[in-house]
Amino acid sequence: MTQAIRFHETGSAQVLKLEDVEVGEPGPGQARVRHSYIAVNFIDIYFRTGRYPLALPSGLGSDAVGVVEAVGPGVTDLRVGDRVGYLIGPQGAYSQARVMPAEVLIPLPGGISDRSAATLMMKGMTVQYLFRQVYPLKGGETILYHAAAGGVGLIACQWARAMGVTMIGTVSTDEKAAIAKANGCTHTIVTSRENIAQRVRELTDGKGVPVVYDSVGKDTLEASLDSLQPRGSLVSNGTSSGPVVIDTRLLAAKGSIWLTRPTMMHYIQPRAHMLEMARELFDHVLAGRIVSEPQQSFALADAAEAHRALEGRKTTGATVLVP
Repeated sequence: MTQAIRFHETGSAQVLKLEDVEVGEPGPGQARVRHSYIAVNFIDIYFRTGRYPLALPSGLGSDAVGVVEAVGPGVTDLRVGDRVGYLIGPQGAYSQARVMPAEVLIPLPGGISDRSAATLMMKGMTVQYLFRQVYPLKGGETILYHAAAGGVGLIACQWARAMGVTMIGTVSTDEKAAIAKANGCTHTIVTSRENIAQRVRELTDGKGVPVVYDSVGKDTLEASLDSLQPRGSLVSNGTSSGPVVIDTRLLAAKGSIWLTRPTMMHYIQPRAHMLEMARELFDHVLAGRIVSEPQQSFALADAAEAHRALEGRKTTGATVLVP
């Protein structure tokens, strides 16, 4: 037996309960992983509240690191004792240990600690697919990135700096603005007192930006559209304030705007591609171009408290659970 966070109904953070669960031996193509750190991502809240439906009762979480305890028949590229991380697969990462499909497990380089890796799997790989695949940045661009002081945002700040990209980042407070700038964000817009689109036009000599990465959604849609150049691209990579609902005629009126709502699953497969994405991310980390450590840690039993902090915008950077 081991312990895991489960929920039997959707709702507020109080639905998350620590329960005893049985973890069996891995079957063919599987491995059992003992977790050292578990990442908390905003998408976990979408599952908990029912925005993204799950069959209940259910575990929660898709992103963790740990050590391989056992491997099933047919697994040839992993061994007991290997350090691994993962970011896709069935929900249930909020647990002390679990059985996983071996094909989703990513070996961790020796120069990257478990603690650091826990902030890199989902968040770092998200920046990789946004910056290198969805709208491939080449260097020299000026971009608008919402929630620049969040867990994904701080990695985005550093990756942009490493590529020579001028990043304009939105944040909610002056404190978060300072954190984003310290991580490489060129300009910040404090949304509580500044007009986003107006500041973007000022910072770009009226031109606007070629791409906006918007994880906020409903509340920032208008500002994002008004910040774009003609034929610019709006990458709607999250909806923390609510879903984006748009009349496509508005895209024409705003300058023949391209709109995409990408999801990781369509950019990370097959396994060989996933490993190449991870290699690019880890190369930046090992070279010191990206530094990422958890800014908040909670015990596994306190997962509900971690969710309340994230929903209340009381966090900066990455948050992890410790089993």
